[in-house]
Amino acid sequence: MEPITPRPREGVFRIDPYVPGKSAAPGVPRIFKLSSNETPLGPSPRAQEAVRAYADHLDAYPDGAAKALRTAIGESFDLDPARIICGAGSDELIHLLAAAYLEPGDEGVFTEHGFLVYKIAILAAGGTPVVAAEKNHTANVDAILAKVGPKTKMVFIANPNNPTGTYLPVAEIERLAARLPAHVILVLDAAYAEYVTARDYSAGVELVGPSENVVMTRTFSKIHGLAGLRLGWCYAPLAVADAINRIRPPFNTNGAAMAAGIASLQDQGHIDKAVAHNKSWLDWLAAELGALGLETTPSVANFLLLHFKDAQEAAAADHFLTSRGLILRAVAAYGLPHCLRLTVGSDEANRLVVEALRDFLKPTSAARA
Repeated sequence: MEPITPRPREGVFRIDPYVPGKSAAPGVPRIFKLSSNETPLGPSPRAQEAVRAYADHLDAYPDGAAKALRTAIGESFDLDPARIICGAGSDELIHLLAAAYLEPGDEGVFTEHGFLVYKIAILAAGGTPVVAAEKNHTANVDAILAKVGPKTKMVFIANPNNPTGTYLPVAEIERLAARLPAHVILVLDAAYAEYVTARDYSAGVELVGPSENVVMTRTFSKIHGLAGLRLGWCYAPLAVADAINRIRPPFNTNGAAMAAGIASLQDQGHIDKAVAHNKSWLDWLAAELGALGLETTPSVANFLLLHFKDAQEAAAADHFLTSRGLILRAVAAYGLPHCLRLTVGSDEANRLVVEALRDFLKPTSAARA
């Protein structure tokens, strides 16, 4: 019998819609939003001024090729602009990659606690998601390779990973890239790359350069503080860039976002301040929370994964913190129901969240000791 109403393509109803972290606490007079990995320093003043100046041009379509932005990115990172594609956040580029290369029956591999958008993009393209186990909340190259089979077309790695904050050193990423079949695209999602100070880390630029099957995605949403404008980019082999550009919406990157992105790239001082703030407070938070008996996963990004004894305690902590105006991210959807993710915030917010968790844990501190 023919359906009597429109039906979406096979697999759409297998997708759990992405649910962002909460951003409000009704009845609480003052809110500290520590749930979305937004920078507490905000955007560069230069980026803000660029957006204000762009207000006089809102009637005109933006440059569909994002030439000025691609040129600015190329100059900042010493990259060929022809291999750079811009989009409405790196999320859109992940979706475009999946749409361009996955057909029904093809498999996309990602890790156990990897970014939720990978699964959504794979399913939306008609592909089959395949999950590789992690070790100590960290991607494991051997586990990923064990999941690569004849139907695999893409492998997604968030490095550093969200929501765990862990990373793979460049030697492991190189090993993974070297052992993948030539027809499998390795997508290196480096959304938090600017925050990483570890010497053995690389966002992946040098891997993309000589390859035909490695793509690196980046975003202006995190350290640049432009999440509200939705701006991202990727660096890809020329053939991959050509494929993405064939299906990319013609004006997928808005003019205000591009103007802000160009200005932000020119303000290295603002980025350096954000890195210094994050490093100092990330270490402080880990030490202070550890002193409370609360386990955290070692992180190189701008957030910490907090481990509670079980899902009930995590939910109770979430409720308690929200009542204090401190909003963290519940991560049960990532397979971590006993955890909360804490974004490094302002000086005040960081101190308040430690004080609140100290109060919350007082009844159980003796048991944790």
